[in-house]
Amino acid sequence: MIKTNNLTKYFGSLAAVKDVSFTVGAGEVFGLLGPNGAGKTTTIRMLTTLLAPSSGTASVTGFDVTAEPLKVKKNIGVVPQMLNFDIDLTVAENLEFHGRLHNMKPSDRAARTEELLHFVGLWEKRDTPVEHLSGGMRRRLLIARGLMHRPAVIFMDEPTVGLDPQARRMIWGSIEALKRSGITILLTTHYIEEADALCDRVAIMRAGSIIALDTPTGSPSCARGASSLWIRRLRSRRGWDGSSSNASADMISPGNSSRREKRRSMKAGASVATL
Repeated sequence: MIKTNNLTKYFGSLAAVKDVSFTVGAGEVFGLLGPNGAGKTTTIRMLTTLLAPSSGTASVTGFDVTAEPLKVKKNIGVVPQMLNFDIDLTVAENLEFHGRLHNMKPSDRAARTEELLHFVGLWEKRDTPVEHLSGGMRRRLLIARGLMHRPAVIFMDEPTVGLDPQARRMIWGSIEALKRSGITILLTTHYIEEADALCDRVAIMRAGSIIALDTPTGSPSCARGASSLWIRRLRSRRGWDGSSSNASADMISPGNSSRREKRRSMKAGASVATL
């Protein structure tokens, strides 16, 4: 569903992304994990056609992001890091507007709006202006908007950044439900336990490059100890040890609660066979 080959982006003389190569299969949840400034958002912006690569290639759902951007856009949903709603519109009106942009029929827009607002737990807030929503509610509405036109792939750029633990668990539940529905997800995060809990595979990024790519457990047969494995890998890379670099200050190390949070999030997730 997603394929990159030596994807590179320069801003002047600064290499924000350097020779990044990976593939993401259908129905997979793939994570880009790294501290702030690692190149995660720049990578997503190229894959969603918002930035042109300096070199290398990338395709999404079989379409080249440079040569066929409109076809890419029709098949993807985006949950950006920044909140970019029209805050004067209500919750439902924001989804209605997004559906219009994708040429959805009126009856389909109405039905899809109701379906998604139930899914993210905002149906009771459908007539509330977005400016009156909490941060967690706005994040959930971003997910609903990204799913409005039934994309084959959804990109989530740090979907839980800045949220309290309860709001984070609700977002985790939504992502777990999407995972069960079979949609392909690429998400970025700087929370180690989030990558551990949600992703099938994770690429660790540093200074624009992928320095490791594996399953969170490192082995399909290893169901425990994933968190300690990630910590060992991070510390094995020069400049990622907490005693020698500020980079690790942007990475949140998991404790014993990560598995508990995953179980809670799975219980919180709705059943969404059609999403």
